[in-house]
Amino acid sequence: MAHLHKKIKKGRPYYYIREIQRVDGKPKVVSQVYLGSVEAIARRFREAEAARRPLRLQSRAFGAVFVLHEFEKTLDTIGMIDRVVRPARREKGPSVGEYFFYAWVNRLIAPKSKRALAAWFRHTAIQEIRPVLLKELTSQRYWEKWDRVSEEDVERIGREFFARVWELQPLPPECLLFDTTNYYTFMSSHTRSELCVRGHNKAGKHHLRQLGLALLVDRATHLPLYYRTYEGQVHDSKLFRRVIDDMFGVMCGFNQTKQRLTVVFDKGMNSEEAIHGLDDQSRLHFITTYSTYFAEELAATDPRKFAPLDIAKNRDLLAKDQPGERMLAYRTRTELWGQERTVVVTYNPRTARKHRYTLQRKLERLRETLLEFRRNYREARPHWRDPRAIEERYLRACEKLHIGSQYYRLEFGDRRRPPEMSFSKDHYQVAKADALFGKNITVTDNHDWTTEEIVQLSLDRYGIEKQFRASKSSDHVRVNPFFHWTDSKIRCQLLTCVIALTVLRLLELKVAGTVPGSERLSGQQIIEEMSQLDSIWIWHAGKREPERVLETPTETQAEVLRAFRYVISKGGVLQHCGT
Repeated sequence: MAHLHKKIKKGRPYYYIREIQRVDGKPKVVSQVYLGSVEAIARRFREAEAARRPLRLQSRAFGAVFVLHEFEKTLDTIGMIDRVVRPARREKGPSVGEYFFYAWVNRLIAPKSKRALAAWFRHTAIQEIRPVLLKELTSQRYWEKWDRVSEEDVERIGREFFARVWELQPLPPECLLFDTTNYYTFMSSHTRSELCVRGHNKAGKHHLRQLGLALLVDRATHLPLYYRTYEGQVHDSKLFRRVIDDMFGVMCGFNQTKQRLTVVFDKGMNSEEAIHGLDDQSRLHFITTYSTYFAEELAATDPRKFAPLDIAKNRDLLAKDQPGERMLAYRTRTELWGQERTVVVTYNPRTARKHRYTLQRKLERLRETLLEFRRNYREARPHWRDPRAIEERYLRACEKLHIGSQYYRLEFGDRRRPPEMSFSKDHYQVAKADALFGKNITVTDNHDWTTEEIVQLSLDRYGIEKQFRASKSSDHVRVNPFFHWTDSKIRCQLLTCVIALTVLRLLELKVAGTVPGSERLSGQQIIEEMSQLDSIWIWHAGKREPERVLETPTETQAEVLRAFRYVISKGGVLQHCGT
């Protein structure tokens, strides 16, 4: 409760407004506002009375923190983590679970470093929602708390968290999406770490150490259901073989009534051992893509064998009177990985045109480069007299343009005569590449599925790619870059981000399921909109205690609150509107 507090400084009284809350069972000062001396207070009262306005206004960001705390009541991440990591004897301050809670709330709204966390919360209404002594939210305290969380604890918390998430969903999953990504760090080469090593980085930061994240997502809801942290240099196919048994146990746990479960992944996971592991599970089926490089004859099938697909995307193109843009498919069976598989080759005209245009641009730039090479060679300039050196330069030029070197043939004349160099385009290689443009190969062991079902599920891999993009957003979640320097803290940080990523999707589903017309409202948009809803403290003349009101909500803010069964009255008071 807020009250007036007097302090004597150099013999003169000064007054403050203090608010005291019980934190860990003990009364703590959670808010203190300086009012000034008696003369200053009296002057402000006279000015306020004359102007008929409040003495003081103070706003705090309320909406987003409130909504996420409502999710916490349902998920109970604090209690879940505290049951795994028991409080230490004579432990003071927030529990380990509460430190995770304050961290994932911040990751969702405005990601900050642990050093800046307390300062950020000071500008929110956290003391009105879940009081905490902000001086406890320091990087050092996070280091101490997270140091008690072992790798086994992190794995157990993850399993219990996803089990709780799936309890909130009405139907078990029938199809799951699996993929991997990696995140770079600024960890020094001399820092000891088994997780963070150099490898092929998807953001192009190959010179930095990195770690990987594998994610399993439900196809229908796009909700994460399983994750695994792994070393940054491990290839996707090796990781898939490593986690397939663990992942199968998780999938069967979520699917106790269905007889068939299908996992969708891309060609980076393909390996003989992994596919045989899937074949050994009678309930587990797969859909994967296959590289056209290893099946050029199949990909170059006569276009007359392709037929339009009856999928939503093609129906939209028909409605727009663009039948020539429809996706086509050709279905067959062939033996792959020791068994007969159903194979679907798809052709996308738009993608083919895009790739064709890109190749032509690159070939033209390569031609200009070769013309310059030929001029330098004919003039016998220094460093341009050795044909082998020029061929090396040509290969580097191809690498820079991300194009193969097979599209041009270089020839050099006899050096006993004036130097001569010529080059010609290899039209066979160009035509060979052109025949593969816009083509994709999908392989499955679901032989009884329709071609449309197989293709649509393969296309639905965008659901997990969407989650990875959200994890790398600079505004929300923001997994990378890591600023932790030990594997144990990195695992805790990644668990925090995965929780935030899951809650972000849960927020989308909750609002879309209860607010008509909000299906296209993303979790990021909801968070940003709710972040603008403030709680305001007003000090009136003649009143001992300040008044707290909420801003008048926008239509979207009101709808989001209604999804959680809350409304803001005309007087700015938050009210629960039933169960």
